[in-house]
Amino acid sequence: MSAFGPRQKKKPMAEINVVPYIDVMLVLLVVFMVTAPMLMQGVQVDLPEAPSAPIDNQDDEPLIVSVDKSGQYYIELGGEPKQAKPLPQIAEMVGKVLGEKPTTPVLVWGDSDVNYGVVVGLMTRLQNAGAPSVGLVTDPPE
Repeated sequence: MSAFGPRQKKKPMAEINVVPYIDVMLVLLVVFMVTAPMLMQGVQVDLPEAPSAPIDNQDDEPLIVSVDKSGQYYIELGGEPKQAKPLPQIAEMVGKVLGEKPTTPVLVWGDSDVNYGVVVGLMTRLQNAGAPSVGLVTDPPE
């Protein structure tokens, strides 16, 4: 016996078991890898090929307006189902979004088989709705 009382054994420090956390992270990684390509789905259009530079990353999610080869217009807003909408309704929706967030980029996905005048008319209508600039989406040449 010592002057300070009976001798006590040292208890080992508690350790955190990180294996379950690693398992959870791997499951989340797989979930994100599977769902990420599904988030950018739109109307199936055959984009024209052109050499171009990618746009800078921006904080705002872009508004995507699509024109398929039959000349039908579509807009990507909040995961609503893909339904063709008339051009005045799309211009009104774009105007409302730009009224709330004026820095939102507006992109046009035009099928390569659609008439050039249809795409130009869409871009003009979007600019009249308040879009300061409208970008065209293309595929890089192979």
